[in-house]
Amino acid sequence: MSESIRFVDLIQSRIDGFLDARASILVSIADELSPIAAYSRDFLSGGKRFRALFCFWGWQAVRSAGNEDLETITPGGPLDAVVSAASALEVFHAAALVHDDIIDNSDTRRGAPAAHRRFESLHAENRWQGSGETFGTGAATLLGDLLLILSDELFDEGLTEVVSPSARRAARAEFNRMRIDVMAGQYLDIFEEIGWSSQPDADQLERAERVIVYKSAKYSIEAPLLIGASLAGATLGQLDALRGFGLPLGIAYQLRDDLLGVFGDASVTGKPSGDDLREGKRTVLIALTREAIPSGARSTLDELLGDPALTAQQIETMQMTIRASGAVDRVEKLIAANVARAIEALDAAPLGPQAKAQLRELAVTVTRRNY
Repeated sequence: MSESIRFVDLIQSRIDGFLDARASILVSIADELSPIAAYSRDFLSGGKRFRALFCFWGWQAVRSAGNEDLETITPGGPLDAVVSAASALEVFHAAALVHDDIIDNSDTRRGAPAAHRRFESLHAENRWQGSGETFGTGAATLLGDLLLILSDELFDEGLTEVVSPSARRAARAEFNRMRIDVMAGQYLDIFEEIGWSSQPDADQLERAERVIVYKSAKYSIEAPLLIGASLAGATLGQLDALRGFGLPLGIAYQLRDDLLGVFGDASVTGKPSGDDLREGKRTVLIALTREAIPSGARSTLDELLGDPALTAQQIETMQMTIRASGAVDRVEKLIAANVARAIEALDAAPLGPQAKAQLRELAVTVTRRNY
């Protein structure tokens, strides 16, 4: 994966340069805006860059179709477009995380305070008037909004490097649809936390699967693949093949993330173990658990789920209930089945063989994270 490593380095360099230029604009307006610039950099430093990599390999898969050789990772030329587009995806992802942490009232992100908590701390350190919590929420909301604006600007800069008008239109259409899908999925996610009890139990698994598709699966893997492929001038057949690979892989990716949200080691995930239980996430894991346990245990689980004051002992009890129900094993089987579907679609895809090999490797990386 040496090409991937070099590409990730280009992504970080592109993001750093872009943010430096925009930070100078903010600071020229007022010194008070310097924390906005600093936090933007912090939230975009490092990370796994999965979305950027799927964008890159979607581009490579189309560019190298029918050839044995991949495009060389050197700045300049056609690569500039995909570097900017992939960087825009990472900025968009950062914006989504900032907003998601506000919605979920999360304290941490990647082992550090969430954006709204950082602004709360800034308020306390300076002994400003008013509510620190209100300031933190408002300032972080604006930070997320700014990152959304910057992601769009960065994406447009990438499109200027694309010669083909049809490729520009196709990539922009995929980017726009991705943003709508994420908003819809986010809304469905918060709705399920408060509206699940008004829905039939028999429908809850299907509803949880719908949240996975629109909140995460499409924008984490499918959309980046399609954006990269579109920049390379993909045919309809190539795009369909990448959808066949990207969507089931995205589902598997989020199912793994749901397991991490309940059982994950905080030192690995950057968030407290059992955080999804405190937030009341109505995931596939929870739906499968509720299907399998007796009504009394189900009532207890429902009562505890979503309580932000859950103790470590209560979290452990809930984890034991979930494991004993067999839901973890069922989720693992769903992950394996979706990965198999994705690989089957990839094997038959009219794409470059070396790029397909890299996508297979990346599929393993994103779905076999430990917890």
